[in-house]
Amino acid sequence: MSLVSMADLSVAQGGRTVLQHVNFAIEPGEIVTIVGPNGSGKSTLLKALVGALTPVQGRVTRQSGLRMGYVPQRLHIDPTLPMTVARFLSLPRHATRARRDAALERAGVPELADRQMSGLSGGQFQRVLLARAILDDPQLLLLDEATQGLDQPGSAAFYRRIEEVRGELGCAVLMVSHELHVVMSASDRVICLNGHICCEGQPEAVASAPEYRALFGTGTGGALALYRHEHDHQHDEHCDHDHSHEAAE
Repeated sequence: MSLVSMADLSVAQGGRTVLQHVNFAIEPGEIVTIVGPNGSGKSTLLKALVGALTPVQGRVTRQSGLRMGYVPQRLHIDPTLPMTVARFLSLPRHATRARRDAALERAGVPELADRQMSGLSGGQFQRVLLARAILDDPQLLLLDEATQGLDQPGSAAFYRRIEEVRGELGCAVLMVSHELHVVMSASDRVICLNGHICCEGQPEAVASAPEYRALFGTGTGGALALYRHEHDHQHDEHCDHDHSHEAAE
């Protein structure tokens, strides 16, 4: 059974239709990346998936009792507020030391528990947000442009860690990102979004699809060859050549 699925989903914000007729599902254990230009509805789709937005058409179906973890684009913490990483991981509800230590270990930063949040580098901060997202062993891990502000090596290292977390927890991962080269390399399946799903499949198939190239050009292929990791399981490829839906601005 799918962890979550969307059926003929359309979502409007501010009187404008942002997503039209979206259909897709996330299966246990897979890493799915959503890419698209600015304003294509990537974050809107994520909000609809978790129930923060109500669709104007269609439905979202989540597996009963689905545990989800979320890594946001950014999180502002007052730099004058004294707060250790361990304390941050215990908000809003207490987490045992064993759970905190296990989450930090999985996030690749076991040494940070006693550090001040205000003293962390950008990469360390994102790893702590990842640790918080996996505290409760989620079945689905959501990342909304979680490496914004990191350089490409830092982003690549973060997404390799995501692959390791998937392997350790057996969770599925849904990533929203603008970093085409690095993110697509870490994915089992890529969904190209521009108000509707214009192409979907394995990274190499999507990178060569005319719909994808019309949005992003042809420069991704070489980077895919450089960064691509092979995965044990394969997914069917599908590119939708129906241009009948008008893309969002």
